[in-house]
Amino acid sequence: MAGICDRSKDIGPFVPQADDDLIICRCEEITKGEIRKAVHMGLWTMTEVKRMIRPGMGLCQGQTCSKNVKRIIAQELGVSPAELEESTARPPVRPLEMEVLGNEVEEL
Repeated sequence: MAGICDRSKDIGPFVPQADDDLIICRCEEITKGEIRKAVHMGLWTMTEVKRMIRPGMGLCQGQTCSKNVKRIIAQELGVSPAELEESTARPPVRPLEMEVLGNEVEEL
């Protein structure tokens, strides 16, 4: 894991690939190329990539794309996917009307 945290490691320049337009996260419409570019910009963890370009933050909450995102990050860094930490899973936040909160009854 120490190698991943070493931000001085040179992973080389971003070189476009033929399949960079492949959609990896269908919910947020994030492509393989966008994930690869994020890694080359210095986002080396699942959490950093998720916060910056939002894969795994759509309706499925990463159930369909997180393994592929992790694999792409690991491939760009030249490490095993097992060496990358998972991003923190959080339940989706749903909007709530103020009327619902205003109608709460306090139990005695």
